[in-house]
Amino acid sequence: MSAAALTIDGLGVDFSGFKAVDGVSIVIEEGEMRCLLGANGAGKTTLMDLISGKTQSTNGRIFLYDTNITNWPEYQIARHGVGRKFQIPSVFKELSVRRNLEIASFPSPKVLSNLTIGLAKKSQYRVDEVLEIIGLERDARRLAGSLSHGQTQWLELGLLITQNPRVLLLDEPTAGMTESETFRTAEIIKSLKGQHTIVVVEHDMGFVREVAERITVMHLGQVLAEGNIREIENNEKVRQAYLGSKGIS
Repeated sequence: MSAAALTIDGLGVDFSGFKAVDGVSIVIEEGEMRCLLGANGAGKTTLMDLISGKTQSTNGRIFLYDTNITNWPEYQIARHGVGRKFQIPSVFKELSVRRNLEIASFPSPKVLSNLTIGLAKKSQYRVDEVLEIIGLERDARRLAGSLSHGQTQWLELGLLITQNPRVLLLDEPTAGMTESETFRTAEIIKSLKGQHTIVVVEHDMGFVREVAERITVMHLGQVLAEGNIREIENNEKVRQAYLGSKGIS
């Protein structure tokens, strides 16, 4: 049996009496692909904020493997192996695609020093590998600012992959994408299965159906249901609270 990569135990946060996340408990196994579903305001992004350290919890605990990372500083959680991609991509637009990935591969977080030193061959090979994974080999010399929306999203995903986090948190990775870009994003994320533990917040049901191994549905800050795609679409509570009578389509 695989180890639990992420254990969320009774987690909650109270914003002046409003419980955005309320007693959430989830266990995500190593190498698992978990999708978080729920209507706007269900608490999905806030849960990601709590895991990554952007928001401090008021109760409960978070374990990364056997380490209690509850309310650690955001940078410390990142260095311990949790990488997060936000809805709005953040890349160095004035630098090339390849240079973005090279900077991400440096052990030192000091960007200015990174620009003036060389990259070891092993890291160069890793950059080449990531360029292939995200499908931007032919665009390696292009300025990041000239990429399409979908390509920019893939580059930011590549920045995370280059750092080789144990857990990847992806917040709506297909937001604003065309149908073909969404399909390509699903292919990229599926290629990472088993290499990373991945938690995805997503509204595109076609994408969820394509990538999800297990789904957690949130409602009003709590876990409403968990299961595979078939179990979730046949769950009456989920249909009433989120999916509607037509289910997942």
